[in-house]
Amino acid sequence: MTSRPALVMLAAGMAKRYGGCKPLAPVGPRGEAVIDLTAGDALAGGFGRVVLVIGPATGPAITYHVQRCWPEWVEVSFADQPVPLGTAHAVLCARDSVGLEQPFAVVNADDLYGAESFSLLAKSLLNRREHALVAFRLRDTIVTADPVTRGTCVSDPTGHLAGITERRRIAMQPDGSFVAADGLDPAEIDGDLPVSVNLWGFQPSVWQMIEKAVTAAQPDREANGIAREAAAAARQALQDSEVLLPEVIGDALASGRAVGDPVVLLEGHGRCIGVTHATDLPVVRAEVASMVARGLRPESPWTESKPP
Repeated sequence: MTSRPALVMLAAGMAKRYGGCKPLAPVGPRGEAVIDLTAGDALAGGFGRVVLVIGPATGPAITYHVQRCWPEWVEVSFADQPVPLGTAHAVLCARDSVGLEQPFAVVNADDLYGAESFSLLAKSLLNRREHALVAFRLRDTIVTADPVTRGTCVSDPTGHLAGITERRRIAMQPDGSFVAADGLDPAEIDGDLPVSVNLWGFQPSVWQMIEKAVTAAQPDREANGIAREAAAAARQALQDSEVLLPEVIGDALASGRAVGDPVVLLEGHGRCIGVTHATDLPVVRAEVASMVARGLRPESPWTESKPP
């Protein structure tokens, strides 16, 4: 199991739009949480262990759930993100748990990517000396008409990621089209455009770039996000700008700075569905139930992921 890549799940978000602990949203046929299904899919797809990045607000509940509900054979560890400084910073908080010499993946803890996409990513990490991003068609990542954020992707002639732009407030219109109310052009986005939903794969060479980006944005903080003066942490925690992983990589590509290794763009399989708003939950539960009924997803998240 240890020879397989590690999976870093970003579960420290504040979930203001959802109004609860999104990683524990009950989406499975027996009330299984999002993180249960995502971990099961990843292990079935070739990943060997799970690192959960948790924050002070929801971390205790997530830890309790994992300890009570996950099988004992699942290799899992927890990494603390004490201050909410964005997804790039969250990945950096997992560095000690992942190690400096192994490839790893990074995923959201509120999205379901499917075992096939995890298998595609694991094979790429083990067989190619490159980073990877699994992209899905925009239309395959939208579940309701509520607005979401997606990273639109551009590839070069060799199939590598050439650019990524974060588009915010993307909403599906009554006619099935997609419009982003973020003030950027074009406002209407093609539903077949490949977008990132944060299913990344990284070689160890990425650590230097992530640390440099985080420390440049937060020069008065330690790598874990704590201010060098404890009093300053309390004053600044809600004022600091977040350092987002897609923007760090997009800025590096746009400026020609090194990402460590090229980023190959992989085509995700099927739907990538997640819980952003409270209204998403019944829709996602219905889709998961339909997948189980059609044999596209196991009834239990651990059925196909248990090692022989």
